[in-house]
Amino acid sequence: MNARSKWTALAGLAVFAALLAAGPAEAGADAVALLSRADAIRNPQTSFIVDVDLVAYEKGRKTDSTTVTTHSRKDSNNGQFLSLVYIEQPNRDEGKIILRNGNLLWFFDPASKASVRLSPRQRLVGNASNGDVVTANFALDYQVELIGEEEVMDGDRRMTPAYRLHLTSESDITPYNAIDLWVDKTTSRPVKGEFFTQSGRLLKAAWYRGWRPVLGETRPTEVVIADGFDPQNVTLMRMSNFRTQDLPQSWFSNSWLPSFRKP
Repeated sequence: MNARSKWTALAGLAVFAALLAAGPAEAGADAVALLSRADAIRNPQTSFIVDVDLVAYEKGRKTDSTTVTTHSRKDSNNGQFLSLVYIEQPNRDEGKIILRNGNLLWFFDPASKASVRLSPRQRLVGNASNGDVVTANFALDYQVELIGEEEVMDGDRRMTPAYRLHLTSESDITPYNAIDLWVDKTTSRPVKGEFFTQSGRLLKAAWYRGWRPVLGETRPTEVVIADGFDPQNVTLMRMSNFRTQDLPQSWFSNSWLPSFRKP
């Protein structure tokens, strides 16, 4: 082999090595981009208010329901949402508030004027937890890895080509230790999620559906949540009446909750 041939071979090996080295980083960047895009579809990336109805069913029979209004504002420090969830129904819980501020979740009861720390993993109604009704960008709370591509059944029982992402929690504020999220290959819409405990046990599965034009994007307005132990226990979370509003930063302080009044 002459000198030029040796140089060409060595250059080729160097390029190949560089591509191998870049592979995981590029795959990671692609996974983050996919998750960020799915976040932007799930939630308007601005200050907004949305009404949320949650209805729990067991074997097709309604067993419980809750109505809340979620107020969300992006935190200028990190891009994550600050959320204030005002409980409208049932009547016995009217006026109670769930607040997410940074890595803390608070529950405020107007009867006692007291606030207590709250677990995001505690159930609110049916299969829906406290952490499910606060607004959050997954990309800021989880490490994400692109697992591969596969077909998955969507919320309308159609098989959909999707990317499968694996999310690992980076914060105590998250309601789940890990999530497998399927994202439509064509639209980047979230299709299905599976949510796990630290031990890897499946807590619940969720399907995103009810796609409607909402605040400049086609978004899911329904999430069907099935229990990981008994798939006949299902909770329907329905979002409606999205509206933008410039929400004051002061609203999202634990000390200010006694002063909150519905806009």
